[in-house]
Amino acid sequence: MKDLPKKLQQKLEERKASNALRKLDNQNGLIDFSSNDYLGFAKSKTIFQNSHDYLVGHNIIQNGSTGSRLLSGNNQLYNIIESMLASFHNSETALVYNSGYDANVGFFSSIPQRNDIILYDEFIHASIRDGIKMSNAKAYKFKHNNLNDLEQKCQTERSRSPDEIDIYIVTESVFSMDGDSPNLLELSKLCQRFGAHLVVDEAHATGVFGKQGVGMIQDLGLENDVFARIITFGKAMGCHGAVVFGSEKLKQFLINFSRSLIYTTGLPPHSLATIHAAYHELISTSNIYKLKGNIDFFRDEIIINGFQDIFIESYSAIHCCIIPGNERVKLIAKKLQDNGFDVKPILSPTISEGSERLRFCLHSYNSKKEMSEVLRLLSTFV
Repeated sequence: MKDLPKKLQQKLEERKASNALRKLDNQNGLIDFSSNDYLGFAKSKTIFQNSHDYLVGHNIIQNGSTGSRLLSGNNQLYNIIESMLASFHNSETALVYNSGYDANVGFFSSIPQRNDIILYDEFIHASIRDGIKMSNAKAYKFKHNNLNDLEQKCQTERSRSPDEIDIYIVTESVFSMDGDSPNLLELSKLCQRFGAHLVVDEAHATGVFGKQGVGMIQDLGLENDVFARIITFGKAMGCHGAVVFGSEKLKQFLINFSRSLIYTTGLPPHSLATIHAAYHELISTSNIYKLKGNIDFFRDEIIINGFQDIFIESYSAIHCCIIPGNERVKLIAKKLQDNGFDVKPILSPTISEGSERLRFCLHSYNSKKEMSEVLRLLSTFV
């Protein structure tokens, strides 16, 4: 095989030098404090069996979708699931994508038009950033969860932009790298004041917040104030795919112009049936309450161990301990792993240099003993 071009090899060497070279690891069987499987749905035998039974019961014996949704791949399950999702999440319509990455890239590359303005939180997810890069709109970041900074930028853009220029304000209801949340009520009011379109990624809020895990937007009653919501199924729902919620006209536009929807093979029937089974499980599960109890317990243990100054305050399933330096945070993560706890380090350049951290993901199936022990161990290493 040919060697890499020198420029690419140099980039790899730079990653090695900064102790930030990524690699693919196998699942390790350690106590899980790293996965996004907040409710344990990914391992649920009930969901696995129900999705299989649903396919067999509806005589859907098919491995692949056979093509893109606009050609041959729009299986009958898509309409059933999109109708169910729209009803459950109190939206006019729903449009299912193959993944959260596809949904974000497809949405942001197609919806904001030339000369439109995108104002996005500086900690927004990489998939949203990639979609924004593919857009013809102008994009500016605002300070993380800082409504004063956002308001100033809105005033600036409105003062120099004609009324036909649309402003899109983009945030997450729970940020994946910090576990914190913006003030969505005040953010919604700000958008109304400036005539801006609010777009919220709810990947890490679905299944965690609100009655039956509907998410933070719905829990706050803001469904009708948001231009679009993007939800992924690979976190608390324990399966695969994503959905964009919005108006019927928004759905029609995405079907016509969103390239990551148009030019890719659709989800196989089994993936769709698993989404269907996971949502039926979400309606009746007690795991949401178990998760909430574990989040409260973990927060208390942070205080008991005197970690308030190094943990980012969070009420979500994501809790991050700031340990600057790639080498140091990787070393401490390795010590926790050697003691049986799967805690992952988050390194620069994924996050900014100096804010490297350990990321603890909590689940409904983590025991109080496990949570107490992992923080006790952390206190001996930090």
